Amino acid sequence: MAKRRGRVIFTEDRCKGCELCTTVCPVDIVKMNKSQINVKGYHPATVDEMEKCIACGNCATICPDVVIRIETIEDEE
Repeated sequence: MAKRRGRVIFTEDRCKGCELCTTVCPVDIVKMNKSQINVKGYHPATVDEMEKCIACGNCATICPDVVIRIETIEDEE
């Protein structure tokens, strides 16, 4: 059976740093990028271990500014 994985894509310049996405990730990979500031002056969200993404979509669903998009990747095992 194929294992479901995903890739999280952020529109970083639209992120207002609310951190809601960091609270709903079941594998705890969505973080705030404290080393970067976007055009709005906020630390944008980022993923530090993309290979752990399970493409649940929780982060994209909770984002009030539609900053996050999920691409699903099917691994063959």
